[in-house]
Amino acid sequence: MEGLRQKTLSGVFWTFTQQFGVQLINFVVSIVLARLLLPEEFGLIGMIAIFVSLGNTLMDSGLTSSLIRTQEPDQRDFSSVFFMNVLGSLVIYVVLCFFSPLIADFFNQEVLSLIIRVYCLSFIVRSFSAVQLAKLTQQMDFKIQMTITIPSLLIGGVVGVTMAHLGFGVWSLVYMNLLQAILVSLQLWFRINWRPALVFDWERLKYHFNFGYKLTLSGVLNTVYDNIYNIIIGKYFSAVQLGYFARAQSLKQLPVANISTALNKVTYPMFAKIQDNDIQLRAMYKRIMQQVLFWVTPILVLSGVLGEPLFRFLLTDKWLPAVPYFQILCLVGIMYPLNAYNLNILKVKGRSDLFLRLEIIKKVLITIGIIAAVPFGVYGLLWIQVILSALSFFINTYYSGKFINYPAMAQIRDVFPVFGVAIMDGVFTYFLDIQIAKIFNFDLVRLCVGLILGMLVYFIFSYIGKISALSDFRQLVLKK
Repeated sequence: MEGLRQKTLSGVFWTFTQQFGVQLINFVVSIVLARLLLPEEFGLIGMIAIFVSLGNTLMDSGLTSSLIRTQEPDQRDFSSVFFMNVLGSLVIYVVLCFFSPLIADFFNQEVLSLIIRVYCLSFIVRSFSAVQLAKLTQQMDFKIQMTITIPSLLIGGVVGVTMAHLGFGVWSLVYMNLLQAILVSLQLWFRINWRPALVFDWERLKYHFNFGYKLTLSGVLNTVYDNIYNIIIGKYFSAVQLGYFARAQSLKQLPVANISTALNKVTYPMFAKIQDNDIQLRAMYKRIMQQVLFWVTPILVLSGVLGEPLFRFLLTDKWLPAVPYFQILCLVGIMYPLNAYNLNILKVKGRSDLFLRLEIIKKVLITIGIIAAVPFGVYGLLWIQVILSALSFFINTYYSGKFINYPAMAQIRDVFPVFGVAIMDGVFTYFLDIQIAKIFNFDLVRLCVGLILGMLVYFIFSYIGKISALSDFRQLVLKK
């Protein structure tokens, strides 16, 4: 147990370091690109996001997730999954190339056909290193992942910004993504001491596929519905509005990706190692969930409150129409950790069948919600996301709550103090910002004062309210 704890803490440190580095690079690059490119050029990439995500999901088929949770996989497992991933990526790429003209016609954007054919090469490239990445994740070796990912993103980002400056427009985004994928895959291939053998074991593949195909179907549903707003906005509204939506969504993802996704990456293999000990699993789940929400919630609340000076300072006035989108999406981001970790319980328990069942139920509700929201425009689509993310929590906890005896209401009781403190802090910061704007109407001053005092008040409120996550932070991260 102590060895697992140390490995987990090490994994958390290196994953956070990687996520912070990745998000810092992506943040700086995206800010520069947002100043050089037009909202509609980001909208074009938003239109094809669903097809790229679908390609990545289908290429993997949930096989690497099965590898990670398998106890002591051997060369037969790794090689069989490797060849299936590569073959799958090639087939999917050919299919996408065939349908690319139809996709371009659907959005009435002729350039999309060629963009898809170039951009989607990235998931073929990634298929050649998916197994190596799975091996590192299973071993919880996130230090190597960090030293591979950050230089690749940095080099790709420099190339993308240079191309945008030279007037390549949307193609700077396309080639930046492709170059980053190539650099990551090459490093994984040459730095990880594993090579596929000429082995293809149908029995082992069948074992992984039986677990993975349900995750794949769930992933396909998730991908379609995660991007369905892009499709609807791109089809029925405009590329400019889609660009605003995509920029608001990506900025909202910064704290979620830095904290929640980083821990999610560590917790899945960690949960897998204690999957048969429900008491230990519940205790670890509760501890991590509270810790993630303790940091994600105030950051999203304060960012939403300070949305106007934040967007104007970072992206210039041309992106101000995206501020209301961003503020609404911050509410969705707060719910993400609760939903993600509950689903992880089903995965480590090997119940991908229940995972798929819940995804189907949620997607039916989303379909109904979207149909009802479309007449109310983009804002209707945004608010329906907030409502559906709250409903998804109760759906996701139905089975996971039973497996570890941690039902929805118990989880709400444990995290409600954090939400309450963050809301009070948000109200304080809102009125503080109004006064600061009257005295110093400079965006940088408003941001610095609002964020610094806002977080300070949040910690004071948390201390007074005896929020358990605050004291737990010293033991979990600082080891004091």
